[in-house]
Amino acid sequence: MSEERLVYTTWPNAEAAAAAARTLVEERLAACANVLPGAMSVFWHDGEVQSEPEAVMFLKSTVKRMRALKERIVDLHPYDLPAIVALEIDEARSHLEYLDWIRAETQVH
Repeated sequence: MSEERLVYTTWPNAEAAAAAARTLVEERLAACANVLPGAMSVFWHDGEVQSEPEAVMFLKSTVKRMRALKERIVDLHPYDLPAIVALEIDEARSHLEYLDWIRAETQVH
């Protein structure tokens, strides 16, 4: 496995996700963010099943930046318990030049 990570998180709407995405990329905590509006989340809350529209965000980052990235997402997020899931990237099945780009763009300059 590589040192790069794909991070999944959800936001209440595309505007909130896009604002957070810009901050996370500007701070070099992520090389890139993709915001996908129009998701519907179905979940347990207060003892009952509820559903709400949300936006999904995918971030590309590295293991070295994960702690700061998670903390910043929590700081920026309006939810008390934001979804933050980091997935390992299989280097053998990925575009190596793209992984190099992720590493380069998450370096603190």
